[in-house]
Amino acid sequence: VPGFFGFTALGAYNYFHRVAEILKHALRKHQIDAQIIEVDTLPTASITRRAIRLLETVKKNGGLKQKHLHFIGHSTGGLDVRMLLTKGVKLLPGKEEAEIAKRTRTAISLSTPHYGTPMANFFTSMNGRNLLYLLAVMATSGPGRYTIYMLASLIRRYSSLDRFIGQKDNILDSLAENLFGKILPDQGDAIWDYLRKISQDQGAMVQLTPEGMDLFNGSVADRPGVEYVSFITASPPPNPKYFIPNVKDLYRAFTHGIYAVCYEITKREHRHYPYPVQDKSVLEEMKKTISFKIDGTTNDGIVPTLSQFWGNVGGIIEADHMDVVGQFKHVYQEKPYSSWLCSGSGFNEQRFQNLWTQIAQEVYQGQSRAAKRLHQ
Repeated sequence: VPGFFGFTALGAYNYFHRVAEILKHALRKHQIDAQIIEVDTLPTASITRRAIRLLETVKKNGGLKQKHLHFIGHSTGGLDVRMLLTKGVKLLPGKEEAEIAKRTRTAISLSTPHYGTPMANFFTSMNGRNLLYLLAVMATSGPGRYTIYMLASLIRRYSSLDRFIGQKDNILDSLAENLFGKILPDQGDAIWDYLRKISQDQGAMVQLTPEGMDLFNGSVADRPGVEYVSFITASPPPNPKYFIPNVKDLYRAFTHGIYAVCYEITKREHRHYPYPVQDKSVLEEMKKTISFKIDGTTNDGIVPTLSQFWGNVGGIIEADHMDVVGQFKHVYQEKPYSSWLCSGSGFNEQRFQNLWTQIAQEVYQGQSRAAKRLHQ
């Protein structure tokens, strides 16, 4: 289940880049032949509406006829899962919620703001609302669409020219090839549909604040019999060395600047809604995998690290918010793939493979324990 601003595909971009193939391969090693479904969510809608979309996706894909269901939610997607599985919840007429919960073995959250994120407070501020208003205008008006279309055309041309100064295989090239090269001014184009969804419903903005999640946690209870597992991410504070322009990659300083702004917004812990204090054993485990100090300011660029704990801890990863869904710099099938942001996390192919192998292990263990209970 994708997170806030999530999608299944935009242009040639997939939100979960290569995740399905790695997860499927890891599950087969446990003799689990799984059907893996990426949910076409509502990007900024309320958690309730997103949970309804999740329920409808389960029904549409035959989930009510299956013996075992497992949910993996990235970011806000983890909250959609918790809402759907809440005992007594009524999202739609009928009893589908209870039927789904009865078949669910694991609810896995990855980089999920269980106790909120200050980034949501930014989007409820005047600056955040103005940004979203601009997106709405661009998506719903002819002049707005043509403006973006013309800008996309200019960026495509510049991305081919920058190769003459030694700039290649960077984020601009990736955007030009996978997104801007696919944009059409026609209002039926997928990018405009995505922006319209954002402009029409921004309910999650308020709900993802620490204040909103305080209410959410008071009313959304875990379902007995379902194993809740969280995977935690943390990325290093902004590094001054990345602000120095690199001859081989001029865009690194720019994207690190965006990351630095996001990191600074996200590090502002709410004084009235602090994150839960973790056991010493958990903190000691974090020290083994995280190369920098962990406290209330630590985050992955979008979600505070200490806000991500819920249920059992499946793993703690040094990564930024989008690294873990495959949006990191690497080479795949002899083709370079650029990171969305330069966070300096050092996330790589090995960590990516290890993470989703660990998630597959949690699915296997949850299914095995459920099978034993059913047998008994």
